[in-house]
Amino acid sequence: MTVSLLTIDGLAVRYGTGNKAKQALEDCHLSLAAGEILAVVGESGSGKSTLARAVAGIAPVSAGRIRLDGQDLATLRGDARRKARRSIQMVFQDPDASLNPRHSIRTILSEPLEVIGFGDRAARTARIAALMALVHLDLSLLDRRPAGLSGGQKQRVAIARALAMEPRVLIADEALSALDVSTQAAVAALFTELRDRLGLAILFISHDMGMVRQLADHVCVIRGGRIAEAGPVATLMQRPTHPYTNLLLAASLDPKGALADPELLAALTRPGRMDEDYLGRLLAAHRGRNGAANAGEGP
Repeated sequence: MTVSLLTIDGLAVRYGTGNKAKQALEDCHLSLAAGEILAVVGESGSGKSTLARAVAGIAPVSAGRIRLDGQDLATLRGDARRKARRSIQMVFQDPDASLNPRHSIRTILSEPLEVIGFGDRAARTARIAALMALVHLDLSLLDRRPAGLSGGQKQRVAIARALAMEPRVLIADEALSALDVSTQAAVAALFTELRDRLGLAILFISHDMGMVRQLADHVCVIRGGRIAEAGPVATLMQRPTHPYTNLLLAASLDPKGALADPELLAALTRPGRMDEDYLGRLLAAHRGRNGAANAGEGP
């Protein structure tokens, strides 16, 4: 039996108060084991990044519990809380926004080590070299600033900075979406390598069902702040049970046709929840139109 490292029970996030309050997440339940990649997918505004930020401790939790190794993070204080929070680190979507453009890569990687009091200067130098090796970057890049690196190299630096804290849970919030296709594949392979090598639990936030299919062990589909469906990635991709998952898959497998369908596009981008029967009929109609178009093309 797989033991959960990170457990989310009944998580809710609400922004604002009164009539202006927005329920961003509601009654979310998830678990993530060490050495596992759990993907959270959904369209923009679905709540997937809010979920990531709540787990990282940078979004307010209005209800529910987040547990690390069975410990409720909200109840921890002092050193215990700081240690638990260091165990959960996040890689953001845009490295240009998350890396200080005035600092060298050496300084960027040194800062978190100084924060946690990691050894003396020689020990920190050795640790920085090890971090660069982990993300497959040459030491010659250490004295450059972020502007002197490619997009993929900058995201690898961001990953190395997160690893400096020796996390047990790594959150990748759309960490591939700002990269070109070939670079996406290389950085995705790095996440898999880090999972296998370090035993990391990785929470992978994405809207790309194709990438999720390649990378994740389990997948959770979120819509309107609620979990629509979750399960092993192979099972969910082959036999989805929620019509919204079918819609996401249709859009990923046939992006040109799906996104050209006004009704389907509206269903994928409309906020809030929608009747499942209607979603099912919409998907069937989209498939029917695609089938008719393909039949009419001829040899």
